[in-house]
Amino acid sequence: MKREEMVLKVNGINYKVIVEPWRTLVEVLRETLGLTGTKKSCNEGECGSCTVMMDGKPVASCLVLAVDAQGKEIVTIEGISEGEKLHPIQEAFLKHGGIQCGFCTPGMVMSAKALLDENPKPTVAEIRRAISGNLCRCTGYQHIVDSIMAASKMMDKKS
Repeated sequence: MKREEMVLKVNGINYKVIVEPWRTLVEVLRETLGLTGTKKSCNEGECGSCTVMMDGKPVASCLVLAVDAQGKEIVTIEGISEGEKLHPIQEAFLKHGGIQCGFCTPGMVMSAKALLDENPKPTVAEIRRAISGNLCRCTGYQHIVDSIMAASKMMDKKS
């Protein structure tokens, strides 16, 4: 099949890429653009490790063809910090034990960001629902929920 030239806007930067039409967004992010923060795991949209924001909504980037992401605003875990300054969600995950092995962390953080962008003061039930598509094999989820709740409070103080 023919390769396609296209532009992907990722973390505010336009990247000109040439991709095969069957390549997924997670593959292009990791292998072509070198943005390896987004993890590739189940490749079936079941685990949440590859979650990125597309036009402000969380998506499983393993289920999105790269060609279908053209013209969309893509934000990865690399795009939410400001240089060396971590996003409050990232800070809260570090401070409150939301990170253990770290494999699920980028997807969890991106799902948390989507939630907090839409609902800055979520309940515990809303947090659990927002991360329900993200699997974690290490934390038992309570530290992740605590981290997101703390991030909500941190972000509220900064507004």
